[in-house]
Amino acid sequence: RQIVVNMAATGNEEQTLLPDIEEEAEGMEREMDSEEEEEEGMGVEHSEEEDEEDTSEDERENEAEIQRLEEQLSINVFDYNCHVDLIKLLRQEGKLHRLRKARQKMSELFPLTEGPEIWLEYVQYSIGGMGAQGGIERVRSIFERALTAVGLHMTKGATIWEAYREFEILLNAQLERIHTLFRRQLAVPLMDMEGTYAEYSDWADDGVPEMVTRQYRRALQQLEKCKPFEEALLVSETPKLAEYQAYIDFEMKEGDPARVQIIFERALAENCLVPDLWIKYTTYLDRQLKIKDLVLSAYERAVRNCPWTMGLWKSYLLALERHEADHQTMTDVFEKALNAGFIQATDYVEIWQSYLDYLRRRVDFKWSRELDELRAAFARSLDYLKQDVEERFSESGDLSCTIMQIWARIEALHCKNMQKARELWDSIMTKGNAKHANMWLEYYNLERSYGDASHCRKALHRAVQCTSDYPEHVCDVLLNFERVEGSLEDWDAAVQKTETKINRVNEQRARVAEKEALQARQEEEKAEHRRKAKADKKGQKKSQKANRTGDKRKAEDEYEEEWGEDAELPSKRLRGEEDFGSTATEELMETESGLFGRRAPPRKTEPPGFRKNQQRSSEALRQLQDASKEPRKDENSVFVSNLAFNLDDPDGKLRTLFQGCGTVQQVRPVFSMKGVFRGYCYVQFEDRLAVPEALKLDRQEVDGRPMYVSPCVDKNKNPDFKVFKYKTAMEKHKIFISGLPYTCTKETLEDLCKQHGTVKAIRLVTNRSGKPKGLAYVEYENEAQASQAVVKLDGTMLENFTLSVAISNPPGRKMEDKGAPSRLLGAAMPRQPQGARGKGRTQISLLPRSLYRQSTPDAKAENGTVSAPHTTVTDGVHGGPGSASLDTQSKSLSNEDFARMLLKK
Repeated sequence: RQIVVNMAATGNEEQTLLPDIEEEAEGMEREMDSEEEEEEGMGVEHSEEEDEEDTSEDERENEAEIQRLEEQLSINVFDYNCHVDLIKLLRQEGKLHRLRKARQKMSELFPLTEGPEIWLEYVQYSIGGMGAQGGIERVRSIFERALTAVGLHMTKGATIWEAYREFEILLNAQLERIHTLFRRQLAVPLMDMEGTYAEYSDWADDGVPEMVTRQYRRALQQLEKCKPFEEALLVSETPKLAEYQAYIDFEMKEGDPARVQIIFERALAENCLVPDLWIKYTTYLDRQLKIKDLVLSAYERAVRNCPWTMGLWKSYLLALERHEADHQTMTDVFEKALNAGFIQATDYVEIWQSYLDYLRRRVDFKWSRELDELRAAFARSLDYLKQDVEERFSESGDLSCTIMQIWARIEALHCKNMQKARELWDSIMTKGNAKHANMWLEYYNLERSYGDASHCRKALHRAVQCTSDYPEHVCDVLLNFERVEGSLEDWDAAVQKTETKINRVNEQRARVAEKEALQARQEEEKAEHRRKAKADKKGQKKSQKANRTGDKRKAEDEYEEEWGEDAELPSKRLRGEEDFGSTATEELMETESGLFGRRAPPRKTEPPGFRKNQQRSSEALRQLQDASKEPRKDENSVFVSNLAFNLDDPDGKLRTLFQGCGTVQQVRPVFSMKGVFRGYCYVQFEDRLAVPEALKLDRQEVDGRPMYVSPCVDKNKNPDFKVFKYKTAMEKHKIFISGLPYTCTKETLEDLCKQHGTVKAIRLVTNRSGKPKGLAYVEYENEAQASQAVVKLDGTMLENFTLSVAISNPPGRKMEDKGAPSRLLGAAMPRQPQGARGKGRTQISLLPRSLYRQSTPDAKAENGTVSAPHTTVTDGVHGGPGSASLDTQSKSLSNEDFARMLLKK
């Protein structure tokens, strides 16, 4: 109210001051421009070396960036983000003259969204100039326009109503006018309308009329229905698209056109670059309101905000024609659409079709002028698609030559010009369409309708000769045509031609079938070879395992014979069957060799964490026994993998982690035979409804690693089941980014990508340990936003890393055949046996062969001494043959004999 009073009181002053302020601003700009010109003209006084010293590196980079942005705008003038970046740089560099031009150019292309704040500023400004003749009525008309535009705004519309009432009260207007404003406002559901009703009750001497009270109560009921949507908008973050969509659907069901329009306008104020929202709004206006000014204004704003959307331009042309716009306006809008920068070649084909449809509908085929314009437009469209579109997209976008087909049919139907129609169809067939049966049948139907039998026969004969996809169908059409139209000679020629074609096609198909059968047999043979190789490999492993078990049993028997049956075997101690805290013993090699005499079995030091592993092993065995008693329920279970091997208490941690999904019946962690956790487990719930909730925890980090959660499926019953299946086809609404810094987070990437559209999901690609790979997939709301993001982000820098951005097109995953022979070696090499710690760097034994105990019966003496076989001793130092050889007969060796053999004495 105070603003209205001040503006009204100082209206005349402001009206006189405004021109002075504008003149002063213009004078300042002219003065700054002259200073720039003087600085440019002082190049004679300043040397080039001084100019180079004054220009900093940042200024040169900014100037280069400004030139790049201007060149980009010269190519695509509808690049919104490029306009914003250019204005920001020009303002930063202080280039006012170029800044003014850039702002003016952007304002011509992209409109400002009208809102309550702008309307309030406008009416306040108009109050300042109402001292002129007719000023009061002009202010009132502006207030009425503001009420029409934003008066139904549930949260901010009340400010316009209150300003209008205060204005009338200050003018001492008639009471009936003020009463009318109160009644109109109370009939509209607005926030805090209870206060307005109380104010009206105090202001009205005779009280509030009954009719106004009823309208007020209905508005309150409507307000209660809308409050949940308004509250959702208050708590949500910009751009609030989902909340607005729900609000719009509610209002459209309610069916009040004015309220539907205002909620659309509110949504577009914060989502002006969302094409789907504009399409939904304009479609509603076209089908429901059908008001010319409102519809055309909405379309004009839509194509200025989202010029890359072909559907809006196409609907705009139809709306202009529907509301009888003049031909020049239609042509201007179409030319703007051609310069809008569509993202697909097919978009240009569709916009040309819409414009040509309009030109055809306005042609009076009795007058040559409009017909000549239509033919010229058809010719121009073909040249445009061949030159401009193919140069940009490497394709014409009109593979089936739809525009040429329409032109040919118009020439045949309306112009009776079959010669031109045939020329067009000859051009269509030369563009790679002669092999398609449907194209020949389309041409045949045209000749059948507007041509003669001779050209029909000629077309069908050419079709039989050229068609490769459905030759039988074309042959049937030719034979049926000759049955009705042809002579006996024509019938014989058709039969001969069709039989020759069918025979040739059958031969080709037989060769293809034979080739496919050969490939199938080769694949089957390869599969059989792989199965046999796998079976042989499995049998080899079993035999090796049996041999190792037999050697171990023999070693134990020899040990018992040497030390007695009550002696403790080292293998038993290694399996943990005795506590390692027993009395001290000597080393095992000394015991077996007998070099320093017989002593008690050696003592092994306890490996670190051995007791803990032993406890885990026993616990795993106990859990396995318990689980065997209870039947497994795979439908109630999930499989958890990629956990850390050193995870402490996996049972307790996973119970805590999954308890929010449902009641956990049991957790089955999997341990190795040595008691080491293997990094995966099974979690079984009491209710299968908890499984979907548990699957939502997939890839949640546990001790720095992403945890994989998948359904528990028996692979024996479902061998083809795969959990992690990503699409391998092109996803036009999703982009793939590579070259990301490893420190990049989802938040950083979202801030970068949401500048070019609505981001629905982001997936950073990581390895099994959870470390990022520098790759990411970003899903946008539609294809247009994804394409725009590719153009904007490809080649940009992020933390000194150059990003590569493309439309998501994941390659197909082909599993490597490990059983197939190596291409480099020619055959699969057998895998070398590995020990407990993997394959060693050398296969040479460091123990002298003279000390080996032989497992043959004659290698052992009855008294327990070791006899040496016939062996040549190798020099372990120089690698040459030694001079000592042992007798083949059994001979008892003492400690001195062993010492001499080692010392080579």
